[in-house]
Amino acid sequence: MRVCFRSSVQPGLIDEYRRRHAAVWPDMLRALKDAGWQNYSLFLGADGLLVGYVECDDFDAVRARMALTEVNARWQAEMAALFDNTDQAPDEGFLVLEEVFNLDDQLATAESTAS
Repeated sequence: MRVCFRSSVQPGLIDEYRRRHAAVWPDMLRALKDAGWQNYSLFLGADGLLVGYVECDDFDAVRARMALTEVNARWQAEMAALFDNTDQAPDEGFLVLEEVFNLDDQLATAESTAS
């Protein structure tokens, strides 16, 4: 499945957010991969809008697997102060966006009905 989500970084802390993500801890990177996060990207706007994209078997499942890791607890604690809502871990505040269009899916459907 493909999942897109949004969150919000405090505008005054965008440079710090970029700095930390330029060198994510190797054990965090491995934990994400081992938990099933594939083709994972984050996009950050100048206003602090953060948009994430990930491909995975099940978004709730990959998040639950990450929640079991010690490195994720440390990473979320380190990152929490950079987000607008500091009352929860950043990875708990993701607002999942509904996918309404996918080019490859629609092309496959169009090609199968044209045959």
